[in-house]
Amino acid sequence: MVRVLRSPWLTTGPAVGEFEAAFARTAGTEHAVAFSNGTAALHGVMHAHEVGPDDEVIVPANTFVASANCVIYEGGTPVFADIEESTLLLNPAEVEAKITSRTRGIIAVDYAGQPCDYDALKAITDKHGLFLHADACHALGARYRERPVGALAGTSSFSFHPVKPITTAEGGMVTTDDAEFAQRLRAFRAHGILSDFRSREMAGTWEYDMAELGYNCRLSDVQCALGLSQLSRLDQFIAARQQAAARYGKWLGQFDWIRPPTVCADRTSGYHLYVTRLIGSARGRQADAFRFLRARGIGVHVMYKPVYAHSFYRKRFGDRTGLCPQAEAAYESLLVLPLFADITAEEQESVVTHLRAFQESHLN
Repeated sequence: MVRVLRSPWLTTGPAVGEFEAAFARTAGTEHAVAFSNGTAALHGVMHAHEVGPDDEVIVPANTFVASANCVIYEGGTPVFADIEESTLLLNPAEVEAKITSRTRGIIAVDYAGQPCDYDALKAITDKHGLFLHADACHALGARYRERPVGALAGTSSFSFHPVKPITTAEGGMVTTDDAEFAQRLRAFRAHGILSDFRSREMAGTWEYDMAELGYNCRLSDVQCALGLSQLSRLDQFIAARQQAAARYGKWLGQFDWIRPPTVCADRTSGYHLYVTRLIGSARGRQADAFRFLRARGIGVHVMYKPVYAHSFYRKRFGDRTGLCPQAEAAYESLLVLPLFADITAEEQESVVTHLRAFQESHLN
């Protein structure tokens, strides 16, 4: 970062291309296009797919709102499909049931860090002539059937927000093997202009042309320098998260009221989140558990409320309660435990100690 700060370029300089090339190698794709944040990356993908007012895009109900908002940004309609009870991931059977003549594509979300069943989803999109996009913001560093996240769908997007596997403070990326699609993404992020100041200076010209309406969604050289540094430590970060998740899985075995996350045998998880389910005597005590643990300095969380339950979606599309029963039931039982790359065993033991205290005070 200091090297970039001392260079003539702070934004849209050589570090952007360096980060994109390194990220493409990590993802196993031909192209990677950097964006100002993960939401801008999603928006760019919908724009490049030419989603419009007559189009529907199928999205899981259990996700952050950006996964659906990006469809609305381009005038399309998000159609919510339910999730699998065990993995909390998009259910391919539910996806197929939601396909209509207006369906343009599917956005799969690798919730908590585990990849979706991409072979099943790809079979659906091939059958119906749809695009498949992977919202992989949680899952950088994970694998599906020995294939890296980033190369599992036609396009994949990532976020580099500070809570994600690697960070550029804010930032995003889209990976693809399609050179023309990558070019459309680059135009979208730079006002619809294909050249930038640096390329024009190298060519000795001032001339540029705005070919389509775009936005300013660029990532700076400074941020990309940070991204390069972070990316070099990705394997270390993911291994640490997986080790911490294994400790939780072992220690939570003493409780019959909290269920660890389910990871399929053909996948690995990047464990962006460690999502547990409250079962048995704890079912219905989610708010009690949240308040009890937060009061003791344990940063638990609940993610996510079904997107269609948010006020904006209720106003735009009406009350959809009951639309996705598994996602609604999950939301009422989720409890996300603290997990990050440098969490210590002692800190995790403290979490487990407070879970035991909750059991003794509320469940016995």
